[in-house]
Amino acid sequence: MSVNKSILTMFRRSSALCNRYSFACADSRPVMIYSYKSYGTKAATSQKPDWNRAVSEAEKIVGYPTSFLSLRWLLSDEIANVALHLRKLVGSNHPLLKTAKSLIYNGRNNMQAWGLIVLLISKAAGHINVDDMEEDKAAGVLHSQRALAEVTEMIRTGHLVHKGLVNMQPGVYPEPAEMNDMTFGNKIALLSGDYLLGNSSAELAALRNQELVELMSSAIRDLAEAEFIGRRDSQNNPLPSVPPADRTDYAVNEWTLRNVLSAGALLGKSCKGTLKLGGHSKDIQELGYNFGKHLALAWQACLDLSPFINKDRNTPFSLCCAPIMFHIEHDPSILIEIDKGLESVANVDYGKVFDIVVSGPGIELTKKLQHEHSQRAMEVLNVFQESDARTALSNIIAAMGDF
Repeated sequence: MSVNKSILTMFRRSSALCNRYSFACADSRPVMIYSYKSYGTKAATSQKPDWNRAVSEAEKIVGYPTSFLSLRWLLSDEIANVALHLRKLVGSNHPLLKTAKSLIYNGRNNMQAWGLIVLLISKAAGHINVDDMEEDKAAGVLHSQRALAEVTEMIRTGHLVHKGLVNMQPGVYPEPAEMNDMTFGNKIALLSGDYLLGNSSAELAALRNQELVELMSSAIRDLAEAEFIGRRDSQNNPLPSVPPADRTDYAVNEWTLRNVLSAGALLGKSCKGTLKLGGHSKDIQELGYNFGKHLALAWQACLDLSPFINKDRNTPFSLCCAPIMFHIEHDPSILIEIDKGLESVANVDYGKVFDIVVSGPGIELTKKLQHEHSQRAMEVLNVFQESDARTALSNIIAAMGDF
């Protein structure tokens, strides 16, 4: 039990002109759906939204923190055992530790906010002709929708844990101790990811909705497919593709393909699925997919921008991030340095790449890309009746662009 207490303590640190359509809810309250004709959703206050405040306020709207890393989950014997083994990796360079760290600390990369997004869009849209026993009255969402939010987080986290597996190539780890650490870390990453994906499948099956199971299964397929897009180094780290002779839209097309598969599809299909559980029409479900997809892409553009906006040369960044992709489209000569990472991205001079990108047009073009996806997500929000949940989502979108 002391182990479980320590885990819980650790994770506590993280933490319009419109045409109107009306649908009747199970409790006779109308859910007002609007067809979008103009852009713009008010923030909750006149203050500039802050990311942590926006997430904190949003959690209050759905009743309580939404992360699947709940008391029930943290106190399970399986997680207690994983935590004990994870301690043995402290001091090693295994990628699993970075994933664990990102689960603990708050920030724009907070994985657990994805479940929050699913619940907020559920509450913003309302639900139609649903049994009162199925509704969580305090939160304003269905129990099945909350379960789907947990499934979304488990799938995403399980996938990220699996991505932390290290290719054990001969000669890379000559020291026996280091080799043992990497092997042990791989075992923990593999089993932990499998545990999360297995639990998510069980929870999904318990909802007894075949179409939803197919939808979320296709999202898992998309996550796997994303790992086979473009060039990779020996550790499967992504590298930009060589642009064609006509580089028009090269950056947007490749960046969008990678990130729709690796992020947008999961959040989009989760939002679509939760509206399906709420009894909404296929048209409204498709709006949910578009909202989740564009929000995930805006989120990723925000993360891609962060190291370059903060002028932090020590913050790791992907060689396929949007600023670099835009710079390649502008001037492919940067690939001379990037291609040094064909064997391992560790061979790339990240400082040199950083300086080249900062001096080019990539940052401003990424800001524009982030704004476009944020605006498209906001356009979908304007379809729904004004509410606390809709305002919370608009504040989260606004906070992502707060540089």
